[in-house]
Amino acid sequence: MTEKIVRIGGACAGWGDGTIAVPQLVQGGGLDYLIFDFLSEFFMPVLGRMRGMNPALGYATDFAGALIAPSLAEIARQEIKLVANAGGVNPTACAAAFERMAADAGVKLKVAYIAGDDLLPRAGDLAAAGYREMFTGEVWPDRPLTGINAYLGAAPIAKALARGADVVITGRIVDSALVLGPLIHEFGWTLDDYDRLAAGSILGHLLECGAQATGGLFTDWREVPDWANIGYPIAECHADGSAVITKAPDTGGLVSVGTVAEQLLYEVGNPQRYLLPDVTADMSGIVLQQMGSDRVRVSGARGVAPSDLYKACATYDDGWRGVVAFPIRGPEAKAKAERVAQEVLKRVSTMLRDRNVADFRRTLVEIMGAESSYGARARHQDSREVICRIAVEHDDKDAINLLFREQGTGSISMAPGHVGMTLGVTMTEVARVFSFLIAKTELMATLTADGETEMVPVPLEGGFRPELVAAIPPIPTSIDYRDGATVPLLALAWVRNGDKGDIANVAVIARKREYLPYIAAALTPETVRDWYQHMLRDGTAGAVERFHVPGIAALNFLLHGALDGGCTASLRFDPLGKSVAQEILDFPIPVSAALAKSLNA
Repeated sequence: MTEKIVRIGGACAGWGDGTIAVPQLVQGGGLDYLIFDFLSEFFMPVLGRMRGMNPALGYATDFAGALIAPSLAEIARQEIKLVANAGGVNPTACAAAFERMAADAGVKLKVAYIAGDDLLPRAGDLAAAGYREMFTGEVWPDRPLTGINAYLGAAPIAKALARGADVVITGRIVDSALVLGPLIHEFGWTLDDYDRLAAGSILGHLLECGAQATGGLFTDWREVPDWANIGYPIAECHADGSAVITKAPDTGGLVSVGTVAEQLLYEVGNPQRYLLPDVTADMSGIVLQQMGSDRVRVSGARGVAPSDLYKACATYDDGWRGVVAFPIRGPEAKAKAERVAQEVLKRVSTMLRDRNVADFRRTLVEIMGAESSYGARARHQDSREVICRIAVEHDDKDAINLLFREQGTGSISMAPGHVGMTLGVTMTEVARVFSFLIAKTELMATLTADGETEMVPVPLEGGFRPELVAAIPPIPTSIDYRDGATVPLLALAWVRNGDKGDIANVAVIARKREYLPYIAAALTPETVRDWYQHMLRDGTAGAVERFHVPGIAALNFLLHGALDGGCTASLRFDPLGKSVAQEILDFPIPVSAALAKSLNA
């Protein structure tokens, strides 16, 4: 009897990802499922504003349109099931739009949608209950909210598939549930089989970011062929929870231990306590094996009970952010750009004061091309071509428009070499995210299919305790670097960065297991904090945590307070921390002379 293998393709890393994945995976994937992860903390406020302006919106509109429509008939012919969190804050409207699209195309599909995560109608009660922000301890925001959504789990998706759904649309769920739900359904896993639930969740985590598991953003980017046609990931899943990660034939990209390891540690926090609604997943024992060209086997996941809480996020707008950028050329370009920025801000502040208007709440000047984002470790070369970026925050749009108006005079009355053309001005709402924990008993997921809605019960009692997680063996310390040689971290490791609110996640994965002791001896929480001190605030918010992941010979660092308030509020040009790990590649690692010589051979 042939072992059952369920093939799942990851077709979307977020709203705005490219459109090549769906036809590529449908034509060459031989799939059972296609999953789509549209949502993030960045997009939830956007969707909330959309719904506020039009109650019929608030979802990822291209899922029920341009992204799927060209391949819809072939998806139906192959009986590929679709699972997507495209519902955003309005899964009902998204499902209705998808049904209209299918009907217009003459394609018959059964569409189900999951709801119950939307807590906005209960905002008053939640405010009165005294919930605190889970990271900062702040009190409930005294602002109109754009949304409040809990992160649901995989059980409702499995239930929808059991009811015969061809398309399952959800609101806010944990990203990994998009894969775990189908695996629960296909293999009959029970909701207390924690090792398998952990394995399925980790596979979901590997697929959720699309081509980031197949060479996208890879440290060794020169080894990744054909970005233009990069292959999106496919998981060949087995009933024991193991899987092979691969991609469609005749596509670009790369599936290697390195690419999969980087995605494994993306945005996971403590890898031993990856807290999800269905399970607490432990990644510390994960084993990655290269099984051939573009095939990596994933096994070794462990899991324990989840907690009895859901994570929820409330979002609200808090004024406006304005950004303007312009080039400056010639000798001392950096110094000229810095002075232009300060003089422009000084002028506008004076004008605001004269109009009896408050000054900007925050300002930030970044000189692109002069490594201003590296702080004291910037290389002080005298670049003759830079971009001056000015970012401000204010309650009043008119104050930001005043900056936009006055900055142009820099090319007339200030520095020589100011070319007089901006590279763009943008004004967006500043969105704040208030994350909190709410008891699972406080809400109930619902499933709607064939015009009928039913409650989907899930285990409510939790049961997670820290002592349930197995102890991790210490990092070997038998290393010899008495010869005094050093090499950059890049020679020894791959890295990947991620974000969770105001926390930057920097993963460091040894290229060979024997390199890890050298890396660990050099990269302590203290040395890493010192390396990133230009990004970190003083005090507890600037703490750095380090976690050992022995299965893949890695370290995972959490840099608290490193992202200027997080992706929806930061003034920096990299609000998501997408480039943070690139900084640590230059970190000097003491090694033996013999190892240094072998690396340079």
